[in-house]
Amino acid sequence: MPHSDPRTLVSTQWLADHLKTPDLRVIDASWYLPDAGRDAKAEYAAGHIPGARFFDIDEISDQRSELPHMAPPPEKFISRLRAMGVGDGHQVVIYDGAGLFSAARVWWLFRLMGKTDVAVLDGGLPKWKAEGREIEDMPPVIRDRHMTVQRQADRVKDVTQVAAGLKLGEWQVVDARSPARFRGELPEPRPGLRAGHIPGSRNVHYASLLNDDGTMKAPDALRRIFEAAGVDPMAPVITSCGSGVTAAILSLALERIGNPRHALYDGSWAEWGMFGDLKVATGDA
Repeated sequence: MPHSDPRTLVSTQWLADHLKTPDLRVIDASWYLPDAGRDAKAEYAAGHIPGARFFDIDEISDQRSELPHMAPPPEKFISRLRAMGVGDGHQVVIYDGAGLFSAARVWWLFRLMGKTDVAVLDGGLPKWKAEGREIEDMPPVIRDRHMTVQRQADRVKDVTQVAAGLKLGEWQVVDARSPARFRGELPEPRPGLRAGHIPGSRNVHYASLLNDDGTMKAPDALRRIFEAAGVDPMAPVITSCGSGVTAAILSLALERIGNPRHALYDGSWAEWGMFGDLKVATGDA
């Protein structure tokens, strides 16, 4: 894999080498779609990387919103992370039980809150286990650490900003869902949503950015994948998906190739597909 970068992506070997560093904090951010039949909390309790804390994506969210797991207010983010013993001065490494899936969402949340010393574990828990590395079922020892955040408003977009960005040609919108869902050939997993995509958006399925072992492809390969989808990988991009989780994998990939001008559409298709007054396109981009 490409070199480890503690602001984007680190290898299992990098984490193993730094696991006992006093200011390292490991977070299990596993989250699964309902049809996966997996219980992220139960899996964490049964075994996790030593010292890992569990981040509940559905609970650490803006629960005033009817949309799923929208980004939490800064004060809620602070209180939940302090309760985990995560704060200022910590290097954070985030993993999930799928390989590289929901961990990118929590990486994006940290970046939204102005925290930059945060990386995703490349290949996640499956790769860590496959290499025979240590797992424990003990809860971590929590020591409170003060946390300050500075929310980066340019890291997130709402439905109005997405529509305006496309209309004015200032932003590219890239959808991380599968090609069949993008084209409107499959029904959405959430009831009540129309099938299709945001008119003018492009499709880069998040899985196309990953190797067979769940690690992210090299930056040059990532650039080629975006370009093949009709996306300029170094121009401003809004990432989108079903509910703002896999869109963050695209955001991580864009950061990995050196494009800092990306934002995530937090409502994603869970919002756009719900409102009948928003146009929907079907077929290829």
